[in-house]
Amino acid sequence: ATYSAAMSYSGEPASQYYAAGLRPAGDKGSYLQAVPLLSYRPADKGTLTVTRGGTPVTLEFGKDYIPGGDPEKLSTLIDAGVVFAGYGIVAPQYKRDDYKGVDVKGKIVAIFGGAPGSFDGEERAHFGSNANKAAIAASKGAAGVILIETPGSRRPFAQMVDFWDEWRMTWADAQGNGHLPAKGTPTLASLSTAGAAKLFGDDKGWAAATKAVADGKPVLKSFATRATLAAALKTERKMVMSSNVAGIIPGSDPALKDEVVVLTAHLDHVGVGRADAKGDTIYNGAMDNAMGIASLIEEAKRFRDSGKAPRRSVMFLAVTAEEKGLIGADYFAHNPTVPKDKIVANVNLDMPVITYKFEDMIAFGAARSTLGDIVARATATVGVGVGTDPMPEQGFFVRSDHYRFVQQGVPSVFLWPGMAGVGREAFDRFLTTRYHRASDEITNPEILWDQGVRFIEANYVIAREIADADARPAWKKGDFFGTLYNGYGAK
Repeated sequence: ATYSAAMSYSGEPASQYYAAGLRPAGDKGSYLQAVPLLSYRPADKGTLTVTRGGTPVTLEFGKDYIPGGDPEKLSTLIDAGVVFAGYGIVAPQYKRDDYKGVDVKGKIVAIFGGAPGSFDGEERAHFGSNANKAAIAASKGAAGVILIETPGSRRPFAQMVDFWDEWRMTWADAQGNGHLPAKGTPTLASLSTAGAAKLFGDDKGWAAATKAVADGKPVLKSFATRATLAAALKTERKMVMSSNVAGIIPGSDPALKDEVVVLTAHLDHVGVGRADAKGDTIYNGAMDNAMGIASLIEEAKRFRDSGKAPRRSVMFLAVTAEEKGLIGADYFAHNPTVPKDKIVANVNLDMPVITYKFEDMIAFGAARSTLGDIVARATATVGVGVGTDPMPEQGFFVRSDHYRFVQQGVPSVFLWPGMAGVGREAFDRFLTTRYHRASDEITNPEILWDQGVRFIEANYVIAREIADADARPAWKKGDFFGTLYNGYGAK
């Protein structure tokens, strides 16, 4: 995509911002914040060769492994010893270090994907993040990372094979270098259970590790293998320009107007995909996330129509490339168009499933800060309470744009219509029949627009109270994420 195409893509929200009375809050007095994107993928299947006892064995693409892409280099050649490091987790707060007793400097680290069930759902998603694991491996001096299929994985190897050559993405700095959590330590490949068996052979440590996983034990013993791994991989890269769209309502209180409440929704969907039974390949993303963008714009209009300016400034931010890893939000969080230390809260609007009359709302992240009380009062205005996360194993808290603000220490919340009553059945039906499919259309006969109004109202009340409160939101003292990212009030 060209920059002009991105400008056109972002133009409709910008015109809606203007109509809603928002002031430009992007680059150079415009509504648009340019987001340079580095897109990359494996250029070919590559080769991986395991040598044990002097005998080389070439792994089979699609059966044993799929290659990773290295956004730093077009060609990656590496031949090094392999160290197994469990799940690759280091968690001082839980006195856990999967690297204890092994030296991985200059070695390839082989680790299981995900995290054991002994972790809290949201914390488990953090510790199970491949990006976090790669960053830890890099800090230990590892030359590369191999991810191993975990039994019961949410995304098994067989599914990953179908998407091995899809484009991945990160944002680029002014020099065109990709923003990476682990520079110099690429994720070389993902191995299936069969591929791992060839890598580890008859190592007793591997037999013990697989038994421990099968038995549900959270801690695995790390060990240096007797194998070396030679990898020859190529990566294809290209630069793509896109935009975030930012508008703002200036605050009215002289003491608070410099503080900013940021409301977010992502602009993108998955574009063109596999054809459905009717031959439709266009994935419009009505629920994910045209509904979120429409909600964002409607909330801006509610602020305008209230006739009362908020005490704090309120930014309305439509972000790009969420489906590629929350990239647009991450770019803004690192390069905000307002002073970073003045961003006091984020309220995120992503994929509200409004196909049923919801009887509660789920507020991801609310219980971690003083936003929880605000959310409870807001949901009460639409006649519902706050339900619990029914699928903590899915890690939704770290899978939408608000999490990029959390990583900058900003108290954040992300609401969905809840799962009480018929909610879970309706939500599951959406996931299995329309989520990331061509069928996520605005013509979906199940859509209940009055439920969209309720969703907007609850989120408006949240944003309004944050903007007008005497005190800024604060993390609860000792909260895991607030402490991890040095958030206001956590320590």
